[in-house]
Amino acid sequence: MEKHGWSYRRRQPEGTVLYEAVRDNLATLLVEASEVGRGLPRYVERDFARYLECGVLAHGFARVRCESCKDELLVAFSCKGRGVCPSCNAKRTHVTAARLVERVLPHVPYRQWTLSFPHRVRWVLLKDVGLLSDVLTLFLRAVFARPRCGGRRKVLA
Repeated sequence: MEKHGWSYRRRQPEGTVLYEAVRDNLATLLVEASEVGRGLPRYVERDFARYLECGVLAHGFARVRCESCKDELLVAFSCKGRGVCPSCNAKRTHVTAARLVERVLPHVPYRQWTLSFPHRVRWVLLKDVGLLSDVLTLFLRAVFARPRCGGRRKVLA
């Protein structure tokens, strides 16, 4: 398959720091969560377990064969999870964005605005929903108050 200028390289999640941290500490997390209260929700436990299997050949794979060169390779199954797996989250984000651009949103120019705060402020806003609502209202007023003519401001003479 390298004749075409590309080659498939299997991602190896079992070699990442996140994978090692989850593998080494998941059992402890589950035990401590059950001791503190009712434990973690089942879907959270399931997402962690599926993440540990995602991209690992030992947990399932498909054999893919190139018709022209007859080369074969193994492609590991993915978990398609929504919570823990960074690879599957990135794939889902990409597919969703492509669908929005190609099928949902009209073909016009867009601007994206991002509102970010220091961690201490985030915790305050997380705990006070009324304050968060007020902050977002002010942010939206500021965004929509900007001139709509490409961001250019008129200079007063």
